[in-house]
Parts: sequence; C-alpha cells; structure tokens
Amino acid sequence: MKKLVIIPTYNEIENLKSLFPALMNLSEKFDVLVVDDSSPDGTGNFVIENSKMNSRIHLLSRAKKEGLGKAYIAGFKWGIEKGYDILTEMDADFSHRPADLNEILKKIEITDVLIGSRYVPGGATVNWGVLRKIISKGGGIYSRMILGYPIQDWTGGFNSWKVEVLKKINLDTIQSNGYSFQIELKYKASKHGFKVVEHPIVFEDRRVGQSKMSLKIVLEAFYKVWMIRG
Repeated sequence: MKKLVIIPTYNEIENLKSLFPALMNLSEKFDVLVVDDSSPDGTGNFVIENSKMNSRIHLLSRAKKEGLGKAYIAGFKWGIEKGYDILTEMDADFSHRPADLNEILKKIEITDVLIGSRYVPGGATVNWGVLRKIISKGGGIYSRMILGYPIQDWTGGFNSWKVEVLKKINLDTIQSNGYSFQIELKYKASKHGFKVVEHPIVFEDRRVGQSKMSLKIVLEAFYKVWMIRG
C-alpha cells in the first residue's frame, strides 16, 4: 500500500531538522507531506531543500495560517489526488513518536481507521500537568456521552486513514477546524460503519517551540460536539 504521512507546520524548522532523519530511518516505508502555512522561520524553504535530496519528502505551501483542520484537509486532498492508499496525521514536534508511527503504519493495513490512543492500555502521556490531563480525559468522556461511540481518545491527532474512508466522509462537509476536527472525522467514520481501532501510543510534550493549544480551541471542541452530532 502507498502510504503518506501528513505533517502540518507553522514555525517548526527546528523540530523538522531532527524529525526528518528519524522518519526516514524507520523500517516502514512511506512518503512525507509537510503542509506549511508560510512559516516566517523558513520551514517551507527547509522542506524544499530536503525534498531535493530525498524524493520521499514533499511540501504543500499555503498562503496563510488557517487552522489545523484546513491544513489536514488540504493534505488529505493532495494525497488522494496523488494516488496514496493510506494517509496518516502526525505532529511535527515529537509529541507523536516516530517509533509509534512505525507500528501505526503496520496495523492500519488490517483496519479502516487506526487511532494512536493515549487512553487505552499501554498508552500514556508524559510531562503533562494535572489541568491538561483533566481537560483531555474530560473531553473524551464528554464526546463519548454525546456522540455514542466507544472511542477512548477522541481529540488525539495521531491517526491513520484508509483513503476510501476519507472519500466516504466527504472532506468538503467537515465543519470543524480546531481540535474538534479530530472528533468530527472519527465520528463520521464510525457513523459510516468503518472499523475503528485504537492502538496505544505515548504522547510526549513538545521538544521545541510553543504549544498551539489555547482556551479558545478547548471551548470550541466542547460546543462543536453538539454540532457534529447534528
């Protein structure tokens, strides 16, 4: 199967300097698409230079910063157009470990959707404060209650999708753009009857740069769950 890992970026050049070698040395073979929102730190140019040396690395440059959901949708559409069979979401900041990516890319072949889950046995979070844990776990419980599917990690963004799932969902119907984007995708895949499997991952706090998390993003996820359910 032809596999693509999609990494949205904004000012992530320092992380990519370490991430590219880590990804290229994994036993699973896949291409990487960086979806960059015209980062002022030169992330886009860095990706272009690396793509000249390695044909597995690609850049999709967007004119401005428009949010996580729109970045992923642009990446999904690029991957579908280029004929990939499996599309995987991954953060640039090492909060998603390359070692876990290797296992995710193996196991997605036998299911429709593979969620890298912090909240199934074997999963964990590292260097998180109490408040962040409460918000994240509470969001999962809240989403299960409202949406009615037994997914443990609704908000996590380390997910792998068979292309036919994304085509059936119809990316043009996605309403969410922040962290609720992940909830909406998982809900629609479940509602369409696709097989969703959660695989344990260890989520580490980012190595370099500042988190994109904000109170606005958290609140958006809580109220948009009702809109997602329809």
